[in-house]
Amino acid sequence: MFAYKFGVLLISFVFFIQTSYGYFITVDAHAEECFYDKVESGTKMGLMFEISEGGFLDIDVKIIGPDGKIIYQGERETSGKYTFAAHMAGVYSYCFSNKMSTMTPKVVMFNMDVGESPKEIDDTQGKDDHNKLQDMIKELATSLTGVKHEQEYMSVRDRIHRNINESTNSRVVMWSFFEALVLVAMTMGQVYYLKRFFEVRRVV
Repeated sequence: MFAYKFGVLLISFVFFIQTSYGYFITVDAHAEECFYDKVESGTKMGLMFEISEGGFLDIDVKIIGPDGKIIYQGERETSGKYTFAAHMAGVYSYCFSNKMSTMTPKVVMFNMDVGESPKEIDDTQGKDDHNKLQDMIKELATSLTGVKHEQEYMSVRDRIHRNINESTNSRVVMWSFFEALVLVAMTMGQVYYLKRFFEVRRVV
């Protein structure tokens, strides 16, 4: 009996988990990369992105609906999170544009979340509107998806800060080496100048 309940619980948990896609892509200079999702009207959708490498860590973002309507548009953004409900059935596109860059490619980490369609929700609620277990499973699945995205986000942020620290350390070392060379050159120049200044010249 316990195994049966556990199996039903596991199946319900898998059923309620949101569809989530995570990607790492490289957008070349003067290029644009687009991705697509086909959903029903009223479906909740979300986009979370982070620029991990390249230039000033910025990129242009655009979300376009099936009717060509721009749902969201941002310029030179480093990171962001945007959620919305599909206003009509069809294919929605997410585009990352690096056309403002002259030569530097950008590495983008992003997640696309697609929730349940309203029809699926209505069918599930019609079977048992007061099933608290299913509600708890849905909340748990949503929370786990959010935790997964936050972990990926923090991993990218950690890599960005590590790269910045390593770059800063290398610049500090190079600058210290340059200062040491300048100091040695100035010391040798002063010694040579003082030696010439106190040198007794013989008149032949």
